[in-house]
Amino acid sequence: MTIAEQVATIAHNARQASFALARLSTSDKNEMLLQMAHGLEAGVAHLIAENAKDLAAGREKGLSDAMLDRLMLDDKRIKGMADALREVAALPDPVGEVTKMWKRPNGIMVGKMRIPLGVIGIVYESRPNVTADAAALCLKSGNAVVLRGGSEAIHSNRAIAAILQGVMRQLNIPEAALSLIPFTEREGVLEMLKQEELIDLIIPRGGESLIRFVVENSRIPVIKHYKGVCHAFVDASADVEMAIRIILNAKTQRPGVCNALETLLVHRDAAARCVPQIAKALAEAGVELRGDEEFRTYAPAAKPATEEDWAAEYLELILACKVVPDMDAAIAHINRYGSLHSEVIITSDYGNAQRFIREVNSSCVLVNASTRFNDGGQLGLGAEIGISTTKLHSFGPMGLEDLTTTKFIVYGDGQVRG
Repeated sequence: MTIAEQVATIAHNARQASFALARLSTSDKNEMLLQMAHGLEAGVAHLIAENAKDLAAGREKGLSDAMLDRLMLDDKRIKGMADALREVAALPDPVGEVTKMWKRPNGIMVGKMRIPLGVIGIVYESRPNVTADAAALCLKSGNAVVLRGGSEAIHSNRAIAAILQGVMRQLNIPEAALSLIPFTEREGVLEMLKQEELIDLIIPRGGESLIRFVVENSRIPVIKHYKGVCHAFVDASADVEMAIRIILNAKTQRPGVCNALETLLVHRDAAARCVPQIAKALAEAGVELRGDEEFRTYAPAAKPATEEDWAAEYLELILACKVVPDMDAAIAHINRYGSLHSEVIITSDYGNAQRFIREVNSSCVLVNASTRFNDGGQLGLGAEIGISTTKLHSFGPMGLEDLTTTKFIVYGDGQVRG
């Protein structure tokens, strides 16, 4: 078969398997995930051997040390994958939940019930653990999943998927409900993105270039976020010690992630009091500051900022900094340059905090807390499949509930419409 025919067959089989998966009870799904976790731990030697093939190929291709680290599997990381499966098994099952119910004047009862989306396609790069993590979240929420990992992890992804599918066979669950596109040609992705009658949603996980490629080529709705240009606004009433603590954490704890701080905005009335101390703390932490002219009057060691800096996602120890005249200007800056990801106001003024929450419409808006909290685990979702900066149908970190939709259910006792 051609690549197009193979992908169409995989998608068709996943669609058929999704009907059986949607009928599974919560206990059946949890047992499947627990046995999958055991299977990964029992297969450590095989997984490490297959992963070694990917690492060797990656070194030959000249992958960076950081990329090779993302690719690498060892005992600890495999145990982490197994533990993640157990954590998903322990989460509440959203499928079948009736979220609301009301009675109409004619006596019918109307409700909304959570149901799986159907078939979810995941396109991802580098990290083999995504194979297990994404599969677990999709399967627990009653969805079949079609996985297409990066070519650099093909041996690892095949080995992980084979273990998970083996458990499904043992439990008489259609293994096509967890499908992996087994070849590395880009045509496989393109054909997957054409299967709009068989795949309900595409979730890309990776860098901006991958996500833009998927969006530009997909006939299927895509959940996406291109980048995280996250802002902190130091309001006029901000406590400077709190501001330093939050800004340092947001910028330096893990600078290479999407919820790391990239731009600092400081109210003009707080600049003389706060900027010198904030700049000193950031410099001591190894952060390069790029400031506008007014910011640099209080932090002369900062480099001059350019227009490009305001929209930059650095993913390293660089921070764009600007003094703004008031909150209106701060919100206008965020609306112009932000990416709808994570924004924080640092303030002692309750009214300003409430206004910031109302008027800044990013996926997570925080008051006096680090942007690093925009994460499924940190927000109490238990696990996430990614962060969406699109507002349909999910906004922010996506947990199990976000992998479902709702249908109307109606109870009557013979009513007919007049």
